[in-house]
Amino acid sequence: MNVTLIVLAIVTALAAAARSTWSPCGQSMLSQINPIAETGRGQRYSRTAGWFVVGAVIGGVTIGGAAAGLASVTAAIGLGHRTALAIAAACALASAAVDAGTFGFAPPFIRRQVNEDWLSRYRPWVYGGGFGWQIGVGLTTYVMTAAVLLTIVFAVLTANAWVAVSIGGLFGLVRGLTVLLSAPLRTQADLYAFHRRFAAAGERVRQTVIAVQLLVAVVASWMGVPALVAAVLTAGAVALMVWSLSHGSTRPAQRRRFAVDAPLG
Repeated sequence: MNVTLIVLAIVTALAAAARSTWSPCGQSMLSQINPIAETGRGQRYSRTAGWFVVGAVIGGVTIGGAAAGLASVTAAIGLGHRTALAIAAACALASAAVDAGTFGFAPPFIRRQVNEDWLSRYRPWVYGGGFGWQIGVGLTTYVMTAAVLLTIVFAVLTANAWVAVSIGGLFGLVRGLTVLLSAPLRTQADLYAFHRRFAAAGERVRQTVIAVQLLVAVVASWMGVPALVAAVLTAGAVALMVWSLSHGSTRPAQRRRFAVDAPLG
């Protein structure tokens, strides 16, 4: 079992899940599933949030299950540990470059919204669990970082079906638990202040996730390829990080002010 790759997959999944919260869907979810909104609908926030987390975990396991099938193929091929790490390093570097906008395009991808009408049409277990599942899958709504796809690639490269499912489940769990960020909110003033702070942190989170992917690429390269190649890749990772920090967000439109009453999506 390639323990190094599993650890890197876990780190990537955590980073991808965290960054995914800073999406129109993630922010809208926090504005619509919170103690204030749920009380207004005559529902208990804790119950809805619980269903959301459960749905997100199931969603993560769903995408992890798909990755597990491909992981079984990887195991059948007999991909060596060093080869898997070399592929992981290349993919992590490419993923970070995409997030940084190096190729002229950057997230978000898959600009799909969940159906906000569910909030008034269905019971909390339906909209909580349904929204959670779509968020937990990671690929059915806004994709804010290529690290989501990188997580799936790493899960496949582990060549272990159960590990792949677990990585997917971890991604879904973290995505689901983010709904608890709104738990302390009790007034509209709290909600507005929370979203101002949340939006202000978006660029820092984006750059941090790029840095995490580059660190993953560097670690994987030193474990999987010759030292000279790893040194070159490390230099490239440092250069890309400097470039990313100097250029900032490649999509100014993503920095729009977030409206607390924005539709889910």
